[in-house]
Amino acid sequence: MIRVVLVDDQQLVREGLRALLERADDITVVEDADDGDAAFEVVTRQRPDVVLMDIRMPGTDGIAATRRIVADPALRHVQIVVLTTFDTDEHILDAVRAGAAGFLLKDASPEDMREAVRVVARGEALLSPAVTRRVMRAAAASPSPPSADRLATLTEREKEVLAKVGAGCSNGEIAGCLHMSPATARTHVSRLLAKLAARDRAQLVVLAYETGLIVPGER
Repeated sequence: MIRVVLVDDQQLVREGLRALLERADDITVVEDADDGDAAFEVVTRQRPDVVLMDIRMPGTDGIAATRRIVADPALRHVQIVVLTTFDTDEHILDAVRAGAAGFLLKDASPEDMREAVRVVARGEALLSPAVTRRVMRAAAASPSPPSADRLATLTEREKEVLAKVGAGCSNGEIAGCLHMSPATARTHVSRLLAKLAARDRAQLVVLAYETGLIVPGER
């Protein structure tokens, strides 16, 4: 059973999300919260698998709450999906940089929302091709991108894998493109996460563009 915490300042939204998610036999909503501070308290107490986090809330917003949760070593297993009606580049990039494993618009279909919970619960990044493209553009245009020297510890093969992750490829797609087994692709991705101190694949996508390894339009 995937345990979920909902965070949104509107009660009707929380109730609607709970009803949609709990139609699935493998998902249960254990608690909800109406602002960022309450979210941290609830997540600390419940230790859920997934948090659906609204961005814009009075007081502590969703981005700040995400940073706080991600920074707590005891909550490292918690995966956060930022849920909002706003799909600007700034919000997407801020969410990923804060440590969110995914970004989902509130007008997503019920099944897409349930599948999003399942995806991040498995430890995967939730960046659809459309969202990935927006992250790419925003990261490449970042006013203070990390130095490309950050990639100095990577082998050439690892850089190739990182470029494919940045393009939004799954492990299976990476394996096919680079002529390796899916298990080897998973190993390379795990090493990239460790070497680059990245929380998840979503942050690897940002790093691939911020460091200039690839540019928008490349595959």
